[in-house]
Amino acid sequence: QVQLVESGGGLVQAGGSLRLSCAASGRTFSSYVMAWFRQAPGKGREFVAGISWSGANTYYADSVKGRFTISRDNAKNTVYLQMNNLKPEDTAVYYCASDRQGILTGVRGYAYWGQGTQVTVSS
Repeated sequence: QVQLVESGGGLVQAGGSLRLSCAASGRTFSSYVMAWFRQAPGKGREFVAGISWSGANTYYADSVKGRFTISRDNAKNTVYLQMNNLKPEDTAVYYCASDRQGILTGVRGYAYWGQGTQVTVSS
């Protein structure tokens, strides 16, 4: 069982930056793929970024490529999402997810989810 807790969300102006964190429980964190998804009001949950268990491989949605960076610290059981040059369309609840499979972009690829953290970008 893996428990995930996100933090770092908030209100920021367009062009600003935020760093989200996701703390995971369990001693096997380093063997899990980690990902970030987001869900805007009235829309489905969409993949944002994913990182392999070692951190060597990352994958991004086209909409955030070049602006967001996913990273992990296995010693701290934490995965991060650095978000730069934020846009109003980035406004959403951001969720951390994990599983033992490869980096998948569908929600069904992940068994474990956090409760989400709100990110609001004002224009």
